Amino acid sequence: MSPTPSLHRRFMSVLCGTALLCTSAVQAQERFITVASTTSTEQSGLFGHLLPVFEKESGIKVRVVALGTGQALDLARRGDADVVFVHDKAAEEKFVAEGFGVKRQEVMYNDFVLVGPKADPAKAAGKDILEGLRRIETAQAPFVSRGDRSGTHAAELRYWKAAGVDLEVKKGSWYRDTGSGMGPALNTASSMSAYILADRATWLAFKNRGELGIVVEGDNRLFNQYGVILVNPARHPHVKQADGQRFIDWIVSPAGQKAIATYEIGGEKLFFPNAAH
Repeated sequence: MSPTPSLHRRFMSVLCGTALLCTSAVQAQERFITVASTTSTEQSGLFGHLLPVFEKESGIKVRVVALGTGQALDLARRGDADVVFVHDKAAEEKFVAEGFGVKRQEVMYNDFVLVGPKADPAKAAGKDILEGLRRIETAQAPFVSRGDRSGTHAAELRYWKAAGVDLEVKKGSWYRDTGSGMGPALNTASSMSAYILADRATWLAFKNRGELGIVVEGDNRLFNQYGVILVNPARHPHVKQADGQRFIDWIVSPAGQKAIATYEIGGEKLFFPNAAH
């Protein structure tokens, strides 16, 4: 005998309720942390290499919000991340000093490179980043800036200042502010055959090079250090302190450092681990 419509409705109601409870339970059990990081770590493919290793070992999912370093630190200041993984040491130390972060730990480094058209109309090529920038400004050669308060943008501004070029006075139509991440800024430079400061990792991963190549590299001033910081749970109690710290402990551990060291593109290392043990 077929169940009455009312019995059928009650049965379906119980079934749907059970399914919702199961779904909620699965969602509640999913462990994840939010890491505010840079476009360079994301667009270089590093996180695609690292995170599956960490997630398999820990059972903790990592959700990456890739922004410029300044924006990533702002996100963390608002309590919208558990960990920051960025590359502007002065800004990172300020973040910790203001009580937004617990402790800064160094993780890895690579370097910046000055990229430009292979014909090098500004004659900027060499091993001196400051001289290269002076020649670009003198020639009024097209230059693309990220203009996004990222670690790369902060470094670029330091180099212009050290080169004695006052952008407030000298900036003209030759200087293009894009307000974009490293990949999109490189695309703009490629389309314009312009010069641009880039982190080496994103440059190595970048496919749409057009007429661009590395113009200046090897200057010690181009050193690019990355650090990791737990967002302070005393400032934001909802921060996932234990899981965030587990990620940090792993990334600076021999296992995490080995995972960084093994990431290559075309046989070339993109990052060099240097966490203190």
